[in-house]
Amino acid sequence: MRILTEIPDDDVQKLDALAAKSKRSRAAAIREAVKLYLIQNGDDRSWIDKGFGLWADRDDIPDGVEYQRAMREDRRPYEDI
Repeated sequence: MRILTEIPDDDVQKLDALAAKSKRSRAAAIREAVKLYLIQNGDDRSWIDKGFGLWADRDDIPDGVEYQRAMREDRRPYEDI
């Protein structure tokens, strides 16, 4: 889909400089900018699904609850306060 929009000249010059620096076209830079904008401001939570359970089968990461209990062993119980 093509979209017609007006962009200030100084922004176009900055965009062209960034695109040239990374050896991309202006259109490619704009597409990437739109994609990043949508990711940052959208409601796409697919990254949660991608990361869910990522550490489930790892043996080098201890259980979170056990870690918390070990860290709190040296504290006084609330009943003693």
